[in-house]
Amino acid sequence: MRYGKEHKQATRQRIVAAAGRRFKRDGIDGSGISALMKDAGLTNGAFYTHFTSKDDLVATTVADQLRTQNANIVTQAAPGRAGLEQIVRWYLSAWHRDSSDEGCPSAALLDEIRRCADPTRRAYTDGVLMVIDGIAARLAPDDPISARTKALSAYAMMAGTLQLSRALADRQLADELLKQGIDNAFTLLGIGQGQELGRGQGQGHSRAAVRPDSRTGHAPQARLAAPGHAT
Repeated sequence: MRYGKEHKQATRQRIVAAAGRRFKRDGIDGSGISALMKDAGLTNGAFYTHFTSKDDLVATTVADQLRTQNANIVTQAAPGRAGLEQIVRWYLSAWHRDSSDEGCPSAALLDEIRRCADPTRRAYTDGVLMVIDGIAARLAPDDPISARTKALSAYAMMAGTLQLSRALADRQLADELLKQGIDNAFTLLGIGQGQELGRGQGQGHSRAAVRPDSRTGHAPQARLAAPGHAT
């Protein structure tokens, strides 16, 4: 049976979505093609209809994961400092810490990406800069490029904090680390006490609502909940 172009694209996206979850949960090296295709509900033989190699899939998946993070988190955040706070509080939330297979690809995969082939590293660089530029645009709306390095530094600090919080066996210490990481990110990004929306009663907006994508049927990371509306 011959399938149309739309069916082929949908099948390819199923594989990419399954790979994103599997890579973030088990690592790139720990994820074989057989397991990935089983996750997607497909046979091994279908893999090479869509990708030339595992490296091809890895580069495609890394790019897709960062596009999803940008669309579901960064672009959904409010303008200006309020949006920066939303992003920080989502990133360093207990939900994100406990949901690595639906979360940030940077926190889950950076150590492996640095060892990947150049196409994957280029896909990562292009994708992460898209995310960073969205943060920089809220940090310095009149000149986002001037804030790119600061935004990248804050992103790196948050990714490292999340990684360490995931690794700690002491849950209370892991939670305290996330809270301190939020304060550290606020300081680096210049979010003052008077500008914070989430102190005390207002922290509900930092929680993430996972909503399945209507095209793929899977939950692509998480979406920011509307300010003031916990989900």
